Amino acid sequence: MTIQQEERVAAQRLDYRAIDVDNHYYEPIDSFTRHLPKEFRSRGVQMLNDGKRTYAVFGGVINHFIPNPTFDPIIEPGCLDLLFRGEIPEGVDPASLMKVDRLSEHPEYQNRDARVKILDKQNLETVFMLPTFACGVEEGLKHDIPATMASVHAFNLWLDEDWGFNRPDGRILSAPIISLADVQKAVEEVEFVLSRGAKIVCVRPAPVPGEVRPRSLGDPVHDPVWARLAEAGVPVVFHLSDSGYMAIPALWGGSGVFKGFGKRDPLDMVIMDDRAIHDTIASMIVHQVFTRHPKLKVASIENGSYFVYRLIKRLKKSANNAPYHYKEDPVEQLRNNVWIAPYYEDDVKLLAETIGVDKILFGSDWPHGEGLADPTSFTADIPQFPEFSHEDTRKVMRDNALTLVHGA
Repeated sequence: MTIQQEERVAAQRLDYRAIDVDNHYYEPIDSFTRHLPKEFRSRGVQMLNDGKRTYAVFGGVINHFIPNPTFDPIIEPGCLDLLFRGEIPEGVDPASLMKVDRLSEHPEYQNRDARVKILDKQNLETVFMLPTFACGVEEGLKHDIPATMASVHAFNLWLDEDWGFNRPDGRILSAPIISLADVQKAVEEVEFVLSRGAKIVCVRPAPVPGEVRPRSLGDPVHDPVWARLAEAGVPVVFHLSDSGYMAIPALWGGSGVFKGFGKRDPLDMVIMDDRAIHDTIASMIVHQVFTRHPKLKVASIENGSYFVYRLIKRLKKSANNAPYHYKEDPVEQLRNNVWIAPYYEDDVKLLAETIGVDKILFGSDWPHGEGLADPTSFTADIPQFPEFSHEDTRKVMRDNALTLVHGA
């Protein structure tokens, strides 16, 4: 651990337990197959072992979103911190920052009871538990909507079985996946997860696959889903995923394939960056989802916050150019209905000035390598008094998440 990391870990200890909205499990290789009906086994997710390594196969095609779906060995939490902060010491090879460990040494990555013990050590009261491998599956199956819906339901059955959507102690809120590709099936899935106690749901930040062409998330055809979630007070989490946006750098000579690790053309990220979440929130606002469903709450998690400033500028311009389209101020809808979990290296003060401190969430991305080794060291990246009061910091670290899930 570097001196800078030690200083962040030594940040003032909170006198309350925090709520981390960006925690992850590492899925076992049967997370999509354990409950998948036989008729979809060749069309959904399969695991192929050639005697040397295991590959994930989506709809008969090897997928590279997660190059090692066994997660063994697995990267150490927070080891890429300096890379993402842009603080790599001169002369240090970025690849040397990558540290790995055996999965067997960390039962907390795949076992709920073991994870709760870690939460106690990390001073966390509650975490939003989000997918890792599953974030790439919908894109891989988008050509086969029935297989997509069957696979999502099978995954949610596994998730409830192994982690629980909302166990009685309230320590872990696991987010089932909702795909809108088949609206009727999506409504059925929402009813199913709500009946099992789900307090949050995860929707991919991407155009919705369709039989003829993709649809906007704001297409009124999806209103039955949004209406039910708004009625239940269950927020929608848009978490970084394979949103199909590698098609954009492919126009500039890129491969068009989303790979979680390994060397990539730097132009890919410059071109793609946070476009998917920008366009996702834009589709919800411009296509009037929050006008039709004013009580619907959404949260952007692990997408950073810099898209917010570009989006506000473009929303203002759109409202000026097409005032007849907007029944309400689109920027105010962003501020009222959307919560943002910034990257730890983002400018939290600027974000607070832009959308209000009440809409900022704390997320560590633990135990991923690009996240924080010690989740609550996030406080070291929050401005100190007088810019942020103790109450403001508590809002970011705890209270805003409670409002998101439970209401005012």
